[in-house]
Amino acid sequence: MNISVKQLRGFIAIADAGSFAEACEHLHLSQPALSAAIRKMEEAIGGQLFARSTRTVSLTPEGAQFLPVARRLLADWNEGFDDLRGLFALQRGKLSMAAMPSFASNCLPQVVADFGRQYPNININVQDIVMEDVIAAVQSGRVELGVTFASDTEDSLDFQPLFNDRFIAIMPRDHQLADSETLAFSALLDYPLVALNRGSSTRRWTDSAIARAGAQPPKIFEASQLTTVGSMVAAGVGVAVVPALCHQQMQALGTVCRPLVSGGIERQVGIYTRRRHALSSAANRMVELMLMQFE
Repeated sequence: MNISVKQLRGFIAIADAGSFAEACEHLHLSQPALSAAIRKMEEAIGGQLFARSTRTVSLTPEGAQFLPVARRLLADWNEGFDDLRGLFALQRGKLSMAAMPSFASNCLPQVVADFGRQYPNININVQDIVMEDVIAAVQSGRVELGVTFASDTEDSLDFQPLFNDRFIAIMPRDHQLADSETLAFSALLDYPLVALNRGSSTRRWTDSAIARAGAQPPKIFEASQLTTVGSMVAAGVGVAVVPALCHQQMQALGTVCRPLVSGGIERQVGIYTRRRHALSSAANRMVELMLMQFE
């Protein structure tokens, strides 16, 4: 059955006006056009909706029973398109994204605040998860956007660079190296090293830097979160290398931060999205804001 919205509007207008002529004025249609639309509608449903006489038009019992249904269908239609227009105009909707904890806690809050001021009716869900889980969340479609370091192996997603992050050295405040303005990575290897657990990308990059330096630290302590690494360093367990994104966070934990001048780690930070999948209007705007912040 092929009943159009135009026919529904015509049916409701006639029922409300009690007259084809008045309904035509309301709808800005000619009477022959409206009569033809209602006739085709009645043919499609197999019966009359209106009892017609030379002077009056009234609903048949079936027409009267259908009238509230028609009103509900038209309201749902209008509401559906209002919702769709709202999504495109960023007047409503939601955005799910994932970001590695160092970016989520240090860079993302300001972007989310700017977005929220511009589009207060968009709900944002941020998952702060490790790099590997960020990529998996984008691949599965659980989130539209993922912000993390560029992967050495991932080539099934699109990656848009934001900036380069050069890792820094952190140490306890009373450490022998704390008075140095800058450090070579190799200088850290004379001391116990606190690193993320094996299997993480950051640990692989750290191990590669150790191999390039041609030396091994006397001992390696492991943790699963960068905040734990920072707390262990502040307590005097050892030294560490962490993303420069964490600079303020590491200082707040009680460590001293120093730039590495040679032998360190430098990685691109950027936005992962699903290849050949269109982004929502909200996701596109979030990408624009992040690019503006780091241009």
